[in-house]
Amino acid sequence: MILYQNDNITVFQSALYQTNSTVVATDDCIIVVDPTWLPHEINEIKEFVESIKNDRPIYLYFTHGDFDHIIGYNAFPNAKTIGSENLHNHPEKEIKISKIRQFYNDNYIHHVEPIEFPSVDLIISEDGQEIKIGQTTLTFYHSPGHTKDGLFLYIENLGVWITGDYLSDFELPIVFDSVKSYYNTLDKAEELISKFNLSLLIPGHGQVSSNKEEIAHRIELGRNYLRRLQKAIQNNNEVEINSLENEFLFPSAFTKFCHESNVKSMKNEYSLVK
Repeated sequence: MILYQNDNITVFQSALYQTNSTVVATDDCIIVVDPTWLPHEINEIKEFVESIKNDRPIYLYFTHGDFDHIIGYNAFPNAKTIGSENLHNHPEKEIKISKIRQFYNDNYIHHVEPIEFPSVDLIISEDGQEIKIGQTTLTFYHSPGHTKDGLFLYIENLGVWITGDYLSDFELPIVFDSVKSYYNTLDKAEELISKFNLSLLIPGHGQVSSNKEEIAHRIELGRNYLRRLQKAIQNNNEVEINSLENEFLFPSAFTKFCHESNVKSMKNEYSLVK
């Protein structure tokens, strides 16, 4: 369904995990971000893009390589793809593809397009790297921590910031890469909101926001959670460690897995007992 829409931005939100897919339309191009989840949801995005594109080129930008964010890759076969160098060189491409297949099989879902890991046409290797398409400037920033291949996008002439799996209004930090990198990415996010002429934040999950104070609050919520988990790990406080799992909304096998991943990463990087 459409979560948010203005003259340039349409945000589709899946029924699954409140996952957002974004279509950005400028005079110069159409940018599709992380088209996902269910086939009919991806098809809705595809049909919308077809209805508005006219002669404009289509770019397909992946915030990172988690399988739920790349699942709609082959719905846009003529698009030029954009992703980080670490996405391009992802060491677990086959694992991500197997997760897509398993998702379809577990839920008895028929799919039409082939299942493939994205081939990246425009590789982002530098922090702050720009791509100019006519009068549209796309600026990319590395955002490791959740995953190593994370990438922010800021579209200057629209004031739009697309953050992938960061700065959700409800989802706590999930660390699959590095806690230290996650802290650094939150610090970078804090610097960027003071720098950007920001009109809209679009996270990978949850609600969009146009309020800088509310966005800053999201950053602090994530940082506060990580600091409390770090302190609990360093104090070997199992009661507090376990209680932090209960702060995840929608408790499930998935949130339990995410909590365990956070604990493992934190112990590897910050435990006082080696």
